Amino acid sequence: MATDGFTTCLWFDGQAEEAAHHYVSIFKNSSIGAIARYPEGAFQPAGSVMTVEFTANGHRFLGLNGGPEFKFTEAASFMIFCEDQEEIDYYWAKLTEGGEPGPCGWLKDKYGLSWQVVPERLQAMITDPDPAKVARVTSAFMAMHKFDLAALDKAYAGH
Repeated sequence: MATDGFTTCLWFDGQAEEAAHHYVSIFKNSSIGAIARYPEGAFQPAGSVMTVEFTANGHRFLGLNGGPEFKFTEAASFMIFCEDQEEIDYYWAKLTEGGEPGPCGWLKDKYGLSWQVVPERLQAMITDPDPAKVARVTSAFMAMHKFDLAALDKAYAGH
């Protein structure tokens, strides 16, 4: 793993390698890198996975099997900006499998990691200079779990 730029470290309780393979199977431009194992005398069983490097959608991660002390929360999430409804549906289905849907495009995957599956054009809609458009779009998406792009477009247009 290169040392320039940023790498996101994700703390797991024994599932780092499984999670890495899961994320690599979902995202394009993804791969598994080096795997480090705990040595004899460590606080985890010798030979078990300590860290796994992986890339998901071009973003570098390090999965760490650190134990049960820390859990993921919604205070940090990964945003996936989608071009169309097909892409929204794909990521929503893959990431909620074994996880749980949340409001406004948020979800937790089966590892408890939070994601936001968001239409690319949502930011332009909610920053439009017309406050009526912003209000309609905001009202529409606040009632959604998975984003419905056609419904957002209708709200934006005033229909």
